[in-house]
Amino acid sequence: MKAAAGSVSLLLGLGFGLPCVFAIRHFAQTGEVWTFMGFPTYGKGPFERIGVQTSNALLVGFLIVCIAEVVVGILIWAGTPYAAAASYALLPFELAFWIGFALPLGPVLGIARIGLLLIA
Repeated sequence: MKAAAGSVSLLLGLGFGLPCVFAIRHFAQTGEVWTFMGFPTYGKGPFERIGVQTSNALLVGFLIVCIAEVVVGILIWAGTPYAAAASYALLPFELAFWIGFALPLGPVLGIARIGLLLIA
């Protein structure tokens, strides 16, 4: 179960983090949210509806959370004793970005990761 939880962490971190690098670059050059396959990547979601506009600072913050997710995934795979606690501590930050950017797979996979860690 721990290997599966670590894999989910890596999937989340890399799956959202790598596109975030492109989104940061695009936003810095154009001031607009990057669109991928017709969908805005990190914009037009609840953040904007409550008045939090997409910015490079917000995108960099999300990238930092994604990098932390990759680190947590590696720690889980390595069997580090505090890896599960780090995963639990990271979840509220992830949820804030996933919900704020309207990324529907994030919460599902994040909760699945927590479930796998609790079972393990």
